[in-house]
Amino acid sequence: MIVVSDTSPVIALIRINQIQLLPTLFHEVVIPSAVREELSLARFTEEELIIYKSCNWLIEKTVSDTVILNADLDKGEAEAIVLAKQLHADFLLIDETAGRKVAMNEGVRIIGVIGLLLVAKEKGLITEVKILIDALIAKSDFWISEKLYKNVLLQAGE
Repeated sequence: MIVVSDTSPVIALIRINQIQLLPTLFHEVVIPSAVREELSLARFTEEELIIYKSCNWLIEKTVSDTVILNADLDKGEAEAIVLAKQLHADFLLIDETAGRKVAMNEGVRIIGVIGLLLVAKEKGLITEVKILIDALIAKSDFWISEKLYKNVLLQAGE
């Protein structure tokens, strides 16, 4: 199974020390060059930087068609959508609303960090979703509506 990731999910998963879920859940984890550039500029703590540098399973690929799908998207999002299409990826890991809309309009299957956590719990890779969502909110500028928060916890059986 192949997943292409945007920048913010990688950063969020590093911040909550759950980045290892990606290679555990997916056969191949791919990022476009623009995402690698954005990750290199991320403001990681020393510990987070060590974790990021250990992610040697993150495969960087160049996008063959550099047409930006939407002027409202940053380069990483746009390249991630194009690369997901180019590779016929099983999923695009993306959380930003505008990028998710464009991806869905382009026929790309999406999953976000919350969805990833739900799958991880279902597969027994994590025991609790709530504590990780709370950590996302506290550590990575992650926003989730109260309604979605409650629905996710209900879905997780918490």
